[in-house]
Amino acid sequence: MAADPEPDHLADDGPKHARVAVKVDIVVIGAGQAGLSSAYHLRKLGLAPDKDFVVFDQSPEPGGAWQFRWPSLTLATANRVHDLPGMRFEEVVDTSANLVKASVAVPQYFAAYEAAFDLRVHRPVKVTVVCPRGDRLRVETDRGAFSARGLINATGTWESPYIPDYPGADRFHGRQLHTRDYRTAEEFAGQHVVVVGGGISAIQLLDEISRVTSTTWVTRREPQFRDEPFTPEVGHAAVALVEDRVRQGLPPGSVVSVTGLPVTPAVQAARERGALKRLPMFSEITEHGIRWADGSEQRADVILWCTGFRSSLDHLAPLQLREASGGILMTGRLATQVAKDPRIHLVGYGPSASTIGANRAGGAAARELKTFLDAPVNLGK
Repeated sequence: MAADPEPDHLADDGPKHARVAVKVDIVVIGAGQAGLSSAYHLRKLGLAPDKDFVVFDQSPEPGGAWQFRWPSLTLATANRVHDLPGMRFEEVVDTSANLVKASVAVPQYFAAYEAAFDLRVHRPVKVTVVCPRGDRLRVETDRGAFSARGLINATGTWESPYIPDYPGADRFHGRQLHTRDYRTAEEFAGQHVVVVGGGISAIQLLDEISRVTSTTWVTRREPQFRDEPFTPEVGHAAVALVEDRVRQGLPPGSVVSVTGLPVTPAVQAARERGALKRLPMFSEITEHGIRWADGSEQRADVILWCTGFRSSLDHLAPLQLREASGGILMTGRLATQVAKDPRIHLVGYGPSASTIGANRAGGAAARELKTFLDAPVNLGK
């Protein structure tokens, strides 16, 4: 990496001064599954870490978002953790021990992977903003500024929990929390919990909480359960539909909205207990619970919003990548390249949000970005 003085205008009417930015070819933001896969493939293409590319991760330790998952999420209950390229999960973690916490096993695997391939992830480093600077990109972090020719963004969604705005939310006397805040079901014992959401996480947490206290389950749409096996063909078809959306510049939808919810033994047991009695979405929140449009009410102590996440892309706002639809128009072999600015790849976005999708996307992004940067004619030249 080399130092490169470039002008940094703090404000239109404020002082102007030069601040040194470290020059690299590629910055990778995020070291979860997608970021590590990207870094691995950049190394395979002959790029050297801390010289040709640099990897930033804002988490304190290896493991991506997995290190923050609730303790009851084990390898048995988590969606499958796919192998990163070049190292099998079972080489590091005893996969026969299904009760091992995912928040322990996956960070252990990621740490071993970073060390094995010398990926030199810098953490904790928070990227605050990315701005265009002619034919380069200025990447501002809490550890200094960097000037890059290309960017692979792998920030995922964990930092952007989504809670819909409902009337009366500010007057509720109870507790409201999101999936990412959940730790254990026991903390809700003796309280009535409203679980909002129809995804896999909502079902898992509803199952746990309904074992220790009373619950109400509400969803915006009727949940679609899938009794038949989840085959690779089903998964590929679902990912293709999500990919089609981002290739049109539309916000990515969730894969589970296409595939349906798998009926696991835990789901079947919850059904038999009567925990999966779904009610339609309420119309407002009251001081002491929720109220539907027909006037019926349910008292509640807790509202647990299992309403998903949004892509964590606020730091890219100055690049103006979004379309009028709110999505980002994607191109490239696996829809990782931003059509408006081919120097930028988004991995872990849209069709590559799953762990297996992130692996493939990391490889595609690394190869396509290197090819673009090596071309004799580039953006801004």
